[in-house]
Amino acid sequence: QVQVVESGGGLVQAGGSLRLSCAASGSTSSFNLMGWYRQAPGKRRELVASIGSSDNTNYGDSVKGRFTISRDNAKNTVYLQMNSLTPDDTAVYYCRADKVRLGLPYTYWGQGTQVTVSS
Repeated sequence: QVQVVESGGGLVQAGGSLRLSCAASGSTSSFNLMGWYRQAPGKRRELVASIGSSDNTNYGDSVKGRFTISRDNAKNTVYLQMNSLTPDDTAVYYCRADKVRLGLPYTYWGQGTQVTVSS
């Protein structure tokens, strides 16, 4: 059974940095796409960043130039380095892992980790 577990959230002051980690386990094959989404109270879940198995990346407009996503394919782990944080970055951050098995797509989500940025 696939499990996706995030870590690294917490409280930080504006202008500070945090690094999130997400490990996907329980799969004998790699995940073709891994990424981070976030959801603030009263708002929709939105893409923060994603990375493919060839290290091709995609970022949400609000985090471009501040956040960096990377992955370790051997460990099925994805990281999110967040710099120059602002209170608008406060949200629950969810890790997502996608794979294709026998021609069918599967999506797995973590339980989320809270990031709070104080002003």
